[in-house]
Amino acid sequence: MQITIELPNDIAERLTQRMSDLPRQTLEALSIEGYRNEILSHHEVGRILDLDWWGVEAFLKAANVCLHYDESDLEQDRKTIQQVRESARLA
Repeated sequence: MQITIELPNDIAERLTQRMSDLPRQTLEALSIEGYRNEILSHHEVGRILDLDWWGVEAFLKAANVCLHYDESDLEQDRKTIQQVRESARLA
């Protein structure tokens, strides 16, 4: 999907003079807000910005955005680890 943003000419000119890559910076701002508001996942931020997992981590850290990880995520990770261990014992 393409999104077009209409700005008054004087504002657009000022932004493009001060921002080296306005389209990219717009995508980054959208990604930050989408992730911060739990609309976008870590993976989706990577897809939007064409970043691997570590690239997304670095990007979010630089933007001072906290990882969404709560007790239910921890419990799910514990269950997954337990399943992997049990599968390894059976193999």
